[in-house]
This record gives sequence, C-alpha cells and structure tokens, in this order.
Amino acid sequence: MAIPMTRMMVPHARPSLHLSHPILPNSGRVDFLCRCAPSELQPLRPELSLFFGIHAIPHPDKVEKGGEDAFFVSSYRGGVMAVADGVSGWAEQDVDPSLFSKELMANAFRLVDDEEVRYDPGFLIDKAHTATTSRGSATIILAMLEEVGILKISNVGDCGLKLLREGQIIFATTPQEHYFDCPYQLSSEGSAQTYLDASFSIVEVEKGDVIVMGSDGLFDNVFDHEIVSIVTKHTDVTESSRLLAEVASNHSRDPEFESPYALEARAKGFDVPLWKKVLGKKLTGGKLDDVTVIIAKVVSS
Repeated sequence: MAIPMTRMMVPHARPSLHLSHPILPNSGRVDFLCRCAPSELQPLRPELSLFFGIHAIPHPDKVEKGGEDAFFVSSYRGGVMAVADGVSGWAEQDVDPSLFSKELMANAFRLVDDEEVRYDPGFLIDKAHTATTSRGSATIILAMLEEVGILKISNVGDCGLKLLREGQIIFATTPQEHYFDCPYQLSSEGSAQTYLDASFSIVEVEKGDVIVMGSDGLFDNVFDHEIVSIVTKHTDVTESSRLLAEVASNHSRDPEFESPYALEARAKGFDVPLWKKVLGKKLTGGKLDDVTVIIAKVVSS
C-alpha cells in the first residue's frame, strides 16, 4: 500500500557513524513503551533490512569520467539507497555535469545519520543540497527503510523506483517534469527546485519484496515487463542489477527499438518529419544515456 505524504518525522537515537567501509553498519533503535492487557499483546514484527546489488554503465561518450550519474547505498538502520543524475546541459557552459551529482551523493552519504535529518529522506535531500557547492544540477531519488517495514521515498525529477512483490509491480514513483524531457531538478542556481518540490511516498514492504531504483537511463529504455522478468528469474541482486543495466544500455543504442522513451515522445507530439511519415516511418530508438541500477531485496535483519 502506498500513501502519499508531505512529511514524516520519526525520532531516533543517533548512533556513531563509521566511514571505514563504503557500506554503513546497521545501528540505532528506539524502544517505545505501551500498556495493554495481556490478551492484546502481539508478537514483535521481525526487523527488516535491505540487501543491495548495484550496476552502472556510463554513456559511451562519457566512459572516461564514469558518466554523470552518482549513487550511494548504506546499511544504516534498515537501509538507505539513492541515485542522482547530473543534468548534461551544463556541459554547454563548460561545467562538468558529473561534479554536482557526485558531490550531492557524497554529502547525502555523509549526513545520513545527522540528528537534524531525523531519518527523513526529504530533510536529507535538503541538507545534502545545501552542502553542495559545485555548479550544476541533478535529479535525485532517495529511499530509507524503517526496520519495521516502512519505506520512505523522496524524489525530485525522473529517477525512479519500483517495488515488486511476487512477480508484480505494486508501487512505482511518478516522474516530475516541467515538460517532456525537462525534469524537475536540484540546482546550484536559486531558480530551480528544492526538497519542498519533491514527491513523497510511504510504502509498506515485506520480507522477499524487491526494490528497483534507477536513473532515467533505466526506465527510458526498459519496459516494466522486462524488469519483472529479469528480477523474477534472477534472484541474486548483483546478477539482476547487472542484467537490467545491460538490457537498458543495449536498448539505448538500438535505433529500431520501440523504447518507452520513443513511445512517450510520439505521444507528446515529437516524431519524424512529415515526409518520413508518408514513407511509413516513425520515431523509434532508445535514449542513449548513463544507466544506473540499484536492486535491493528486503530481508530479515
């Protein structure tokens, strides 16, 4: 069940943060006292956490710098995952679009256990954005799992997340766009969006659920049925993340592929010139882009 929300704040004890490993340790829990009759006592729900698989494939022309996507995962509390996609248009102003997205993710990783964040994805995006000094802009999606099985999601732009249960997509985020191919974005410039423009969702998850998060390079090039097929057939998250990224990358380079991006473009009035239409042609092909895929399986802690 997905519940849209504007803000959720959950108090928690602040554990120490160790950076000796790129994945943070699980720590920190608040115990609440409640009074009830013995007959009303229920067994405690087992704590849940995320087990991650990650794969990224840069745009063919951006391999040397590793592309313009950035991401992080953390095992702090139930688990945290995020993807940011640097807006490539900044290259026209001689600004490296990857610098903003990479610094944004580094700041989010550093601040994930900050007291003022309150384990809230919107507040974490806000603090990470405020701390980012590089010029540029980026779309971002960030999700945090409470150990009791509550996934909190904040999204600015067209990075995305889908939740799969028993071979079906039961929840998906919705892209935010000003107009086709111009997503909402955090920026070094004051006129762009902030965390207040983000969409927020709460989703209840169960053991065995699979979360697929990615940049638009994934969702512009891969259909839902392909995602379901790969995730269902390949239960190892490292393998499934690699396969999904490879499928997206292959589709993005295929000029004849009827991609989700091409279908949306035609639906919004973007197509080949009239003379090509007379010849029976239409806009096809994937969208060449960086591809970042994070797959997380919900497991018992």
